[in-house]
Amino acid sequence: MSMDLGSYTLKELRELQVKVAKAIATFEDRKKKEALAELEERARSLGFSLAELTGATPARKRSPAVPKYANPADASDTWSGRGRKPRWFAAALKAGKKPEDMAI
Repeated sequence: MSMDLGSYTLKELRELQVKVAKAIATFEDRKKKEALAELEERARSLGFSLAELTGATPARKRSPAVPKYANPADASDTWSGRGRKPRWFAAALKAGKKPEDMAI
């Protein structure tokens, strides 16, 4: 495939560069989707779902975190109890407060 890039303007070359970069970035994803669709179609033709054949289970969705604790100094600053402790929570514990004291 040969292109005469000398006939393009700078603006056209930059647009082409953006398009090429995007095509390269999405190439692998497109190929994976095509392969997956082909495998799903083949499994369907045999009377199965792809999940049945691979033993895949659907991803478990977590419910949104509900705030359980509030900052004593600023009640709008909350924490669900998941993940890393906020600094205000750790400082309050160090100051002698109990988690129950900050519970909402």
